[in-house]
Parts: sequence; C-alpha cells; structure tokens
Amino acid sequence: MSERLQKIISAAGLMSRRKAEEYIRAGRVTLNGLTASLGDRADPEKDLILVDGSELPSCRQKVYIMLNKPAGYVTTVKDEKDRRNVAQLVSGLGVRVYPVGRLDMYSEGLLLMTNDGDFANRVMHPSNMKTKTYHTWVQGQNISRAAERLRRPMELDGYITRPAKVELLELFEGGGLLAISIGEGRNRQVRKMCAAAGLRVTRLRRVSEAGLELGTLESGQWRHLSQAELAIINGEDGY
Repeated sequence: MSERLQKIISAAGLMSRRKAEEYIRAGRVTLNGLTASLGDRADPEKDLILVDGSELPSCRQKVYIMLNKPAGYVTTVKDEKDRRNVAQLVSGLGVRVYPVGRLDMYSEGLLLMTNDGDFANRVMHPSNMKTKTYHTWVQGQNISRAAERLRRPMELDGYITRPAKVELLELFEGGGLLAISIGEGRNRQVRKMCAAAGLRVTRLRRVSEAGLELGTLESGQWRHLSQAELAIINGEDGY
C-alpha cells in the first residue's frame, strides 16, 4: 500500500514524522535510487527506501518502555564523544528503541523510549502539552520567594514560558526541594528557570510525564508500559 515517505520512515521506528521530513528536505532519503522529495509516496513492500544510505529496518512489533535514567548518561543511542548513553541501559531489550525527548546528561529520572515514531511525535509535539514534573534540589536564598517567581511566566532565551506549577516539598539549610511541573519541554528549561529565579540546581529528577509516574523503578532499570499507561498517554483519541 502506498503511503507518504515520512510516515513509512516513522513507522519503521527510525524517528518521528517531523524528523523524517527534515531528512527528506536535506536530501538524506532516496527512493528507488533517486533523491526523495516531500510528498513522495511509496510502498515499503515494493520500493527501496534508503536513509543516509541504509535500508529501513523491517516493520516490527511496537515497543514502549520507561527507563529510570541515571545521571551521567546522555540521551542518545550513539555519542560522538563516546560517553555513556541510554541505549546501553536497554541493550537487553533485544529491539532497538529511541528516546522520546531528552534529559540532559546531569539529569535523571523518567525517560520514555520506543521504536514507534508516531508515538514519539504524539508525546513530544508542543500542541499536546504533556505535563512533566521534576523533583528539583536547589540552593539559594529565600526559597519560598523564588518558588513564587517560578510560578509566573518567565522570559528565557527570548521566549515567554507558560506558568509553572511549583510545590515546595522541603526546606533545609541553604536550600530546598521543589516539585516543578511544566507543559513545555524546551532545552534545559527547568534549570534555566531556576537560574532566573536566583537558584542553583544541584540535582534534577523527572518523576512523571504525560500522566505516567516513575514510582519505585530503580535507577538504571527499565520496564514495559502497560496497556493502561498507553491509554493514559494517548488520551481519549486512542492509539
């Protein structure tokens, strides 16, 4: 059956549809030996589709997992600096999966991974506003006042953030523990918000995303998402 190239590439688990469109525009996709264009259609059973010169992996059973990422791992499946990456933590899965979004190298906690590009795009697309909650250990003066500042829109890198939900969980000498919930996912957003409020982040741990909870999953371990969790993350539209 003929389908758009970006949908075929996404269904093969390589990347989201949006990323596939970027690859096509950049001339990194060929169809039957010719450079592909946006709008091209193909039948994966009959046509030869190459991405960066490599054939698409065959369609496989879709896999959805939750990883408790430790600090010190980069959120990639391959790193040019040969740093530890999250793919190494799920190597026993037997299927190649890709991170859904990112956690920076020094952050930890809930990270979704899948071989379903459409699913990844559904979670990451800004229009879906999937809420993420981070337990954030900070140092600074007057943590309560800083927490109030974090609840209001802030200008970061020329962008105005939406209001965040901030709960002060604990105060200790020189700092505190905050639960910060945001519906956006800009690069290092929570760290930048805290810096703008006069706080220094000493530890950052994502504990929930899109209604899913990290719970008691141990650091460095992963598990499959349940059907109930898939239903939560996909909302009323189903999947």
